[in-house]
Amino acid sequence: IHQRLGQMDIRKGVVSLATGAGAVYLLYKAIKAGIKCQPPFCSTSPICIARLAIERERHGRDSGELRRLLNSLECKQDAYTKSMILHSITRCVYLLESEASACTNDDITLVGSMLDEKDNSVKIQALNTLKAFSGIRKFRLKIQEHSIRVLELISTVWDSELHIAGLRLLNNFPLPDFVHPQLRRVMPALMEILQSDYILAQVQAIRLLSNLAQKNDLLYDILNCQVHCNFLNLFQSTQPGSLLFEVLVFAERLSEGRSSPHYRAVKWHYNEQSLHEALFGDDSRLADRLLALVIHPEEDVQIQACKVIVSLQCPQDVGIRPSCPPSHSCFNNGE
Repeated sequence: IHQRLGQMDIRKGVVSLATGAGAVYLLYKAIKAGIKCQPPFCSTSPICIARLAIERERHGRDSGELRRLLNSLECKQDAYTKSMILHSITRCVYLLESEASACTNDDITLVGSMLDEKDNSVKIQALNTLKAFSGIRKFRLKIQEHSIRVLELISTVWDSELHIAGLRLLNNFPLPDFVHPQLRRVMPALMEILQSDYILAQVQAIRLLSNLAQKNDLLYDILNCQVHCNFLNLFQSTQPGSLLFEVLVFAERLSEGRSSPHYRAVKWHYNEQSLHEALFGDDSRLADRLLALVIHPEEDVQIQACKVIVSLQCPQDVGIRPSCPPSHSCFNNGE
């Protein structure tokens, strides 16, 4: 009996070991299968495009992905599909440099035609795609042809994401002179975006306005543009540093522009609620805001605030004068 019981214990141990080994083996196979498992191929997926791009570039081959997407954009598609195709084209342009450079102006025209779609998401993705193509020099002139349409969208569609996409595109290349009449018409809209509460759109709007402030024929239109009574809140130290810096750059360029001999040769008249009066009028509190920003935690903001103060104290043609006239200063002698 004792010997029989011993044999039974041995068999139980063997069975237990076999069961445990089988479980471990099954677990191993499951993990191995999971590691090898790939998601189903989807050529419009950004991840698949990136994987394909890297693989093709490594072997020096044309993937044909960008051309296929552009061709599919010509087909009749619903708004969601068009939006996804445009998103994938944008990724391809950034990832597949040689294929993007092989595209034609007709492709740019096709993408630009998506700006006339009713759905805002399609327009936004088209703007992003045009911005991606604008990084290729040979397409910039063609993309500039859509500048007026982009400005029209920015001024008529109140959508923050569309504003950001459109302004990023416009900030990516110099605007041609033929766009200036349209810029004058949309100036109030740009100023409204600047005074909105959406930081990304505000930063893009102020960058565009800063560039336009350097155009002699647009400076007065900017300075005479109507602003809210609390416009100087943009100079408060509680604002994000990125926005504060851009606002200060804008103020410096306006100050330099209005102090230039070319601008001072004309006697300009400004609206009582104009940007000029808010910044440089007799009742402006800009000086107080600037002095507070000199001790801002961010060094870039401090330096830029000092630059604005200097530009307010001295006109641009100070080099031909023995000293800066007190009448041009926004600061009291003590300040």
